[in-house]
Amino acid sequence: MGKIKVGIIGCGTIANSAHIPNYMANKDVEIKYFCDIIPERAEDAVKKYGCGKAVTDYHEVLADDEVDAISVCTPNNMHSIIAIDALNANKHVLCEKPAARTYDEALKMKEAQNRTGKILNIGVVNRFNDGVNVIKRMIDSGELGEVFHVYVSFRSHRSIPGLGGAFTTKAIAGGGALIDWGVHFLDIVMYCCGDPKPRTVTGETFCKLGKDMPNYVYTNMWAGPPDYSGTYDVEDSVTALIRSDGPVITVNGAWAQNIFEDEMFIDFMGTKGGIRLYYGREFKFYTAKNGALMETTPVYRTRDHFANEIDAFVRCIKTGEKLPSHIDTVIITAKIMQAIYDSAEQHREIVLD
Repeated sequence: MGKIKVGIIGCGTIANSAHIPNYMANKDVEIKYFCDIIPERAEDAVKKYGCGKAVTDYHEVLADDEVDAISVCTPNNMHSIIAIDALNANKHVLCEKPAARTYDEALKMKEAQNRTGKILNIGVVNRFNDGVNVIKRMIDSGELGEVFHVYVSFRSHRSIPGLGGAFTTKAIAGGGALIDWGVHFLDIVMYCCGDPKPRTVTGETFCKLGKDMPNYVYTNMWAGPPDYSGTYDVEDSVTALIRSDGPVITVNGAWAQNIFEDEMFIDFMGTKGGIRLYYGREFKFYTAKNGALMETTPVYRTRDHFANEIDAFVRCIKTGEKLPSHIDTVIITAKIMQAIYDSAEQHREIVLD
């Protein structure tokens, strides 16, 4: 098999910071297309990377029989549409997280993948993080004993991205803090704990701090300046309790809270030991040994997890290997998030099949 020919659909932040550079660094890949509905973005990518053709209609990419695979790096509302069209066009797909805005959309993606047999991986990049994989191996080997409770915190002071834009418009994003940040945290928990089956979900979401957009006070807004004529109809905070065949999972998340502290961590609590993972950083292992309480900060080799993800995607196209980020597995997180949103809307516990 020669070089894998790839099309990039969506040439915004995640494409330029993660997907494109790592495809460019992979000797088995040739980027053939850069596609974006804003022509300048696609044209700038061609100039910057010195390869490929700039187009504005993704159907042109899918119509090219030479294209083996695509990366979907668009806003959430286009994930399921483009991914399903690509699978039907006989292309392999790496779709950025979340899989889709809703569980129903994610199910349609899974059905298309199962029907076509092409690869559909979701960009839950932490499954390719070296530290996360050390934790998974520790849990699998029994070092923590029974992991019975996991506490998840993704909380920031006032960090709503792009107020009034795509991130805060439910029709585009599908939700707010939960679907944007929480998807990564929940996916880490599911992956490290062996993807246990969720049983019941209770949750509440809150659209409070950003609702009065003109009076929202903040220090920065990384996704762009506020658009006060835009929309804010998503949650800026969320809390949930998830019972599963494995641990009970407690979730507290906030894009914005009136507590001037950022708390980005996951606590895995076991009968023999516990782990606190500082999101995107190191982790600490706590246990008792020889009559003493022990605290360890493991040191391990790390590589950029986006490079790991892209290299694994390219490899699985060649080998047929089924990755941990395959839609068949990742859809569990989509199901949990949907249940949290449903529980919040109905103000009751959701029992899952």
